Amino acid sequence: MKGRHVRATPVRSRRSRRARRKLHPRAGRRRPHRPLPGRGLAAPRSRRRQRPPDPAVPKGRALPSAAHCRFVIPSAPEWPTALSDLGPYCPLGLWARGAEHLPRLTASAVAVTGSRAASQQAVARAHAFATAMARAGHTVTAPLAYGVDAAAHRAAAESGRATLAVLPRGLDRAHPRPHAQLLASIPANGGAVVSLYRPGTDVSGATLKASARLVAALARAVILVEALDHAEATRVAEAALDLDRPVLAAPISAGVRSSGSARLLAARRAVLCPTPARALDLL
Repeated sequence: MKGRHVRATPVRSRRSRRARRKLHPRAGRRRPHRPLPGRGLAAPRSRRRQRPPDPAVPKGRALPSAAHCRFVIPSAPEWPTALSDLGPYCPLGLWARGAEHLPRLTASAVAVTGSRAASQQAVARAHAFATAMARAGHTVTAPLAYGVDAAAHRAAAESGRATLAVLPRGLDRAHPRPHAQLLASIPANGGAVVSLYRPGTDVSGATLKASARLVAALARAVILVEALDHAEATRVAEAALDLDRPVLAAPISAGVRSSGSARLLAARRAVLCPTPARALDLL
């Protein structure tokens, strides 16, 4: 270019490259690829991370897989019509295991739920209420949580009636995990297990909240037994009230374990129900 000096890139000959390499032996040489530990090449078998066995599942028993589940959409014949009361919160579908006649189960469903860390008195009351509901032809509905919920499922099973369980996670594992046997027994006894989430989804605060709303929508009424304030059972009761479902509260006991039931009773949002016979009369 005229008027401007352009510096040309020097072209190194083979002789100059050899001379440069003698002065700097490492110049121009590529370093061999050394993968970081755990990346690229497989780690030795002794260093591989072993997954601990699941204590909830006995050795030799396979967990329920996605092959045992089905996805039910609102246009299907077995779609529970009660979910239309959710309005904009109505799900686009449900994952289900067990009985293929969900409308028959939900037509007379009654949720029996309460504290996870329940007292012996609360467990006994849950057993009495669930037994009475099952013998009267109602479908006992509850999550699989510890305490009141598990006692309600077992009481209905002892009466020879099917139950409906709602899981806040995918149906490939129970929540909590030690209730894997209880999860497997519900479809085996003619009941069903449903979830809003596909297999493999873990439990979280959002899934717990959405599942509480689902329990309230599937049931005709909610029986609250010793519920903590702001706990999952109280969320079920409050969601039922938003859907104009009646909430029946068992007699409260002294202490913080019944703070949620006490608040709803004090606000006259729940009806005190001292006995299972009274609950049947109100239903």
